[in-house]
Parts: sequence; C-alpha cells; structure tokens
Amino acid sequence: MSKPVVTQDERRRRRPTKTGAVLSEQLIVETALRMLREHGSAGLTVRRLGTALGADPSTLYRYFSGIDDLTLAIGDVLIGRALAGWQGTGEWRADLRELGLRIHAAYLGHPQAAVLTANRVTGRAHEVAADERILGLLRRAGFADADAVRIYHAFIDQALAFAALDAASLALPEAARAADEEVWRATYARLPAATHPHIAATAPLLVARMNDSAYPTALDMLLDSAQAQLAARRAGTAEGRPETR
Repeated sequence: MSKPVVTQDERRRRRPTKTGAVLSEQLIVETALRMLREHGSAGLTVRRLGTALGADPSTLYRYFSGIDDLTLAIGDVLIGRALAGWQGTGEWRADLRELGLRIHAAYLGHPQAAVLTANRVTGRAHEVAADERILGLLRRAGFADADAVRIYHAFIDQALAFAALDAASLALPEAARAADEEVWRATYARLPAATHPHIAATAPLLVARMNDSAYPTALDMLLDSAQAQLAARRAGTAEGRPETR
C-alpha cells in the first residue's frame, strides 16, 4: 500500500523551537546569514544551524534539501534586498546604474554570504524578477534582443564579479585587510621615478583610489558603451538602414 502524500506545508514545523520561534524559510535564511557573518562558510553546517535555531537539525530538511539548497536561497534573498523599494525612473541608463549599485551593495552587506553565492544561479523568484527587469529596461530602450542579452550578460556578471571581489576583501581579518591597504602607501608611493616612472607619476592617485572599489567606474564604462551603441543604432535606423531584432 502506498504511503499518503504529505504536502510541503504539512512537513514544516508548527511548534515553536527551544528559542520560542516558529521555523520558517525566512528565519532559517536570516540565521544562516548571521552564522556566515560570525563564522564564515566553514561554520555553516546543518548541525550548527539546528543548534542556533534551537531545533533538531533534521527539521531543516523540511525546508531545504541541504546546505547547497540553503545557499541558493541565501543568494536569492540578497538579490531580493537589492530590488526592495526600487522604483524605475523610466530612463534606462539611470535605472540600470542604480540597479547595479544596489546589487553590489546588497552583496557587500553580507560579504561572507557574497563570497559563497555570487557565482551561483538560483532560478528563484528574486533572481528571475531581477533578470526580467534588466532585460525589460534594455528592450524598452530600443536594443535589439541579441544586444540586450549581450549587455545584460556583461552587466550582471560585472556586478556579481565585483561583489565577489570586494566581498572577499571585506571578509578578510581586519589586520590582513589593513595590511593590504597600507601596501599602496608603504610600497607603491615610495617607488622612485628613476626605476618606475609611471607608478611614481601616478602614485598620489593610486593611493587615493586603489583601496576603493572600481565597480562604479566599471559600471559607468559599460553603460557608456551601451549608450553609444544605442545611439549608433538609432542613427542607422534614421538613415534608412533596416532595423533587426
């Protein structure tokens, strides 16, 4: 005789945990984010998460198939935070710039989680919503579909790559991060012009800029390129050349 099917909601815990909280996906993800911030990725295990929640570790499998499934949920929550409260202006370049900065900032708000999730594809609701909005901005701006996908690809990879790079720096121990930052003053700023003329000439600028993220500059360069491409496309259409999508 086959076993009766138990729905996902029925499998989930209704009684409070030892801490007095009722388990939910949101509570588990928030607790996992706290554990990542305090202990890094090595400290995030089902057993430790169960202890932090005051629940039997096996209870977590009612919500997630394992740590990897939880990791995807964490990544999707970070994207959701980037989208929260965002209202487009109707100007595609300004809107894309703000979205990019929001995504970058959301990941840097949880650097340990960013290192763990920035290279993952979740396929979950917030990620799909972000992709739909970005592609919509580009297509409504007038980009051909092939160009919209190409720019979208560069845009999202750039945002996540810089998020991972900058988050990895923030996730370093404070002493290691301070030592890395000091290298620009202690080494590069003191190189003689006789042997390193180009570094010596730009040393003050290097010291001033190199410890900050280059993401805003890189984002503007990407959007400038896309804007120039769109202008050329419109000029070509105005001259009577056929428009292709």
